Amino acid sequence: MRAIELLTMVDIPDPEKSFNKYPHQLSGGQRQRAMIAQALACDPGLLVADEPTTALDVTVQAEILDLMRGLRTKLNSAIVLITHDMGVVADIADEILVMKDGLTVEHGSADQIFNRPAHPYTQELLAAVPKLGHSPRRSLPSGSESNPAPVLKLSNVTIEYPKRGRIPAFVAVKDFDLEIYPGEIVGLVGESGSGKTTVGRAAIGLLPIKSGAIEIVGTDISHATQKELFAIRRHTGIVFQDPASSLNPRLPIGESIGEPIYLAGLAKGADLAHKVEDLLDQVELPRSYRNRYPHELSGGQRQRVGIARALALTPDLLIADEPTSALDVSVQARFLELLQELQEKLKFACLFISHDLAVVDILSHRIAVMQDGRLVEIGDRDQILQHPKDPYTQRLLAAVPVPDPAEQRLRREARLAAKS
Repeated sequence: MRAIELLTMVDIPDPEKSFNKYPHQLSGGQRQRAMIAQALACDPGLLVADEPTTALDVTVQAEILDLMRGLRTKLNSAIVLITHDMGVVADIADEILVMKDGLTVEHGSADQIFNRPAHPYTQELLAAVPKLGHSPRRSLPSGSESNPAPVLKLSNVTIEYPKRGRIPAFVAVKDFDLEIYPGEIVGLVGESGSGKTTVGRAAIGLLPIKSGAIEIVGTDISHATQKELFAIRRHTGIVFQDPASSLNPRLPIGESIGEPIYLAGLAKGADLAHKVEDLLDQVELPRSYRNRYPHELSGGQRQRVGIARALALTPDLLIADEPTSALDVSVQARFLELLQELQEKLKFACLFISHDLAVVDILSHRIAVMQDGRLVEIGDRDQILQHPKDPYTQRLLAAVPVPDPAEQRLRREARLAAKS
């Protein structure tokens, strides 16, 4: 059958079984492969790939790029790759066209654009790209206590999603241990489906745990009631991956930001309006934006609103769940600067969940690596990035694309040689 042949061509595991699966039964990388198979059904001379790797973690992204490169050679198709990830561009592109505000500002070979960019916007874009191993070391804020108590402590935590209909129970996180101290940012990295988001949500009581213990600011929330959680959540905030779906489209952003303060009974009326304006100032948004709706803001502005809302109750702990994955490099760079400035000023602890190791490199004091629901390695940022012990961490680092065509080619060849 042609469909099975195409699924085989894009390296979907067990194509005969996958043929009968629904999209929700496939992982993100497998869904992307299925879309490529669909696009190849009529043997096109031109394949347009619009942000094909944006939502994928680095190892799956590397596989998709290897697949597209192989198909280009096998089918002799041209590929137009639309992306904001300069590492991906360095990996696959022969020629690059840079656009700004609907106009082409620069066009040239990959070598010319990366090594000799002529237009200021291209130079700006390349300067904003986070580069793994180039960020200065971040020192922890020196507190009065030499041995402070952790803000968040997870001890031997196991999290299970219960059986639903014909879908069996699924253990997403197994025997997980982590401590985060005041003023510290811990980066939590791993592939899609490794359990990162599950840990983040359970850490502030949004998901129940099967066994183990979770403490926030010294209070055990493992079996807390809703009433107890309401009091504990005044110490926590969360920034979600997709700001568009986490903001109420029917509420002006001023109301979204002020809602936690109002519900906590801390302010109302004119006092609440002043607090909302102060929060907008903190995230560098004009005060007039409090009357705007989410659809009237850009992705970067919506994510700033998400931070303002998360910081509304001056939390001790912030969970940031992939907050930069939907942002382009220049917006991402400013967002990361803002998050660092706020964290240094407000001294909150932060669990920063991401699959982008270059972003984690910029922000984190320590890094924890997850695979298949387990913690495989944790340590100081430089130790994890420069001297990883676990083979999985080593594979993860080898798959990170770098914004330099020559270096990326060498990394790709080394990675493929290690695989074979």
